[in-house]
Amino acid sequence: MSELASRASELDAADELAGLRERFVLDDVVYLDGNSLGALPAHVPGRVEDVVRRQWGELRIRSWDESGWWTAPERIGDRIAPLVGAAAGQIVVGDSTSVNVFKALVAAVRMAGEGRDEILVDATTFPTDGYIAESAARMTGCTLRPVAPAEVGPALSGRTAAVLLNHVDYRTGRLYDLPALTAAVHAAGAIAVWDLCHSAGALPVGLDEHGVDLAVGCTYKYLNGGPGAPAYLYVRRDLQDRFDSPLPGWNSHAEPFGMRPGYEPASGAVRGRVGTPDILSMLALEAALDVWDGVSVEAVRAKSLALTDFFLECVAAYTPAGRVESVTPAAHAERGSQVALRCDDAGDVMKRLIERGVVGDFRHPDVLRFGFTPLYVGFADVERAARVLGETVAG
Repeated sequence: MSELASRASELDAADELAGLRERFVLDDVVYLDGNSLGALPAHVPGRVEDVVRRQWGELRIRSWDESGWWTAPERIGDRIAPLVGAAAGQIVVGDSTSVNVFKALVAAVRMAGEGRDEILVDATTFPTDGYIAESAARMTGCTLRPVAPAEVGPALSGRTAAVLLNHVDYRTGRLYDLPALTAAVHAAGAIAVWDLCHSAGALPVGLDEHGVDLAVGCTYKYLNGGPGAPAYLYVRRDLQDRFDSPLPGWNSHAEPFGMRPGYEPASGAVRGRVGTPDILSMLALEAALDVWDGVSVEAVRAKSLALTDFFLECVAAYTPAGRVESVTPAAHAERGSQVALRCDDAGDVMKRLIERGVVGDFRHPDVLRFGFTPLYVGFADVERAARVLGETVAG
């Protein structure tokens, strides 16, 4: 056994989160793509079967009340809240990330007030955020200005209505300074909208602590909610009575069953709802969140940093010099829970890694992405992945 493999065994033996791996359906593959789709929690199939066979199959329409279907968006939002540093009553679950970005950004512009006609958006953002921001700008009569997160401060002005930023860059895994950037946006009198897709469930976010206005995120990555699981929308409590959704559906009406032609928004986070919730995927997500029982986000973050540190060390030891280059920051304060490596033939390399039982993903044109979900990834996984990578790029 190599020195690194021996160290991996020691680290796994001392890992306080190691037992959580048993809560998931896993095999002998090293799964490092939880930043795209989280693994299946082992108890979810049974829970979903109950939803389908009993709640839908037997209770049918009664389940909206008796099985709690109607209140699921807020109830599940309250389950997510502590994972992103929010008190209850500020998160509603439903729709996709893209739809929630649209709701949040248009509402932000409406809340910003007269004279503010510019939206800043992360220039390196995941494409859909940029597409939505461009559409929201056209609809609200704003100018859209793409800027790098490091340039947000100088770009802010009295014209800025809203700023849409990613907490963690999806390509590089770079973690941006949410507290400082939020404070800068507020100092300019603008509204801060954060995309938490690559941070929720991987590291502390602190939405309430740092005064974030609005936030959105998906649930199928580090929260393991399943493919296409519904996203969520956070609206800070003191902004809820001003939140003016561009999608005022019947589910967000003050009297949804009143069937009145005029719209009157409900109070609280319910304003973020639109139409009938997707119950099957929503309740699968609710079941998946059980894996977080008794788990602290701080412990997850500590293990995440240890895993990514060890991976970078192993990659340096196992890969030929100059063959791959990390584009993920080395500094802990600037790193999410993934490592991105630049490699000339990255697409072919990832294909061969997957054939050898190491699953990450490839981002055009030359990036290998490896996501580390501390709930089920161990240090032996990390050592094996780096060793196979070294063998693959040297071959």
